[in-house]
Amino acid sequence: MTGTCRQEERITATRYTIETGGLDRLQKVLGIFDENLVTIARELELFTKVEGTNIVLEGEAENAALGKEVIESLLAIVEAGDNIDKSSLLYCIELAREGHASDIGSLMHGVVAVSSRGKPVKCKTVGQKEYVSAIKGNTVTFGVGPAGTGKTYLAVCLAVAAYKGKQVEKIILTRPAVEAGEKLGFLPGDLQTKVDPYLRPLYDALQEMFGLETYAKLMEKGVIEVAPLAYMRGRTLSNAFVILDEAQNATREQMKMFLTRLGDGSKMVVTGDLTQTDLPEGKTSGLKQAVTILKGVEDIAIVTLTEKDVVRHPLVMRIVRAYEKAETIRSKGEKR
Repeated sequence: MTGTCRQEERITATRYTIETGGLDRLQKVLGIFDENLVTIARELELFTKVEGTNIVLEGEAENAALGKEVIESLLAIVEAGDNIDKSSLLYCIELAREGHASDIGSLMHGVVAVSSRGKPVKCKTVGQKEYVSAIKGNTVTFGVGPAGTGKTYLAVCLAVAAYKGKQVEKIILTRPAVEAGEKLGFLPGDLQTKVDPYLRPLYDALQEMFGLETYAKLMEKGVIEVAPLAYMRGRTLSNAFVILDEAQNATREQMKMFLTRLGDGSKMVVTGDLTQTDLPEGKTSGLKQAVTILKGVEDIAIVTLTEKDVVRHPLVMRIVRAYEKAETIRSKGEKR
């Protein structure tokens, strides 16, 4: 249910009156101190006001129509029982501008997994939905995109769901440990202690999905295995959900080695951000090579997420865009 509306054409403006269906729904759509409505008015250059439990939008015909679609998308989010934050609001506006406002409705249905506290995990963007579908439908999936797009978190959620559904017997997490420019052998402690700092995002997601106590027991039993990428050599990974995180820091040799570890009954997810490579000068990212040469190979999916799929603070989206713009300018300069 997206509410009903009345349209009135004027000489200079179009006016929509959107029925929200009740005070509670109205308040959730408006946000604290009507901040959501203020944002819509600013972004789409509209006059807005509230009449009873109705929202009134007025402005140029195209902008008013976009505003109506945004409000209806927000009502769909509320109806699904989800909260509206600034990121989801801006995403609704972006989708409306692109003519895909109706896609919001499809995101509200379908749960990726359920956390240990019973909270359903859902896709928040169209790109995330494509990514999740790719993982479910393929043996190997590459998720490439900027920080904050949920690549790692969603992969872990699906790994947990696969384990709970008895589709796999183990969850294996791995990551190249090169960010700090340190060799593991020079770091203090045993293997677990050495790689822990590099795999903290994966640990956090696993603890949220399993609960701290269950997570600890599964780690102790070896059901959840954590190891640096270099330690994968010579193994065959069978009946496991394997996640390679920060894969942009894998060399070409490491990437080939990792992909050829695949055993029967396993699923692999490779995530990374090609704009954040920490490899030494002159080293080519194995992720960059893999997504090029494996494109079109059966049972391998390559999903590219963009700044539109960033679900962290809205400022992160603008930061990503600024860096991508600078990188484009730099690349064009190098080609001259």
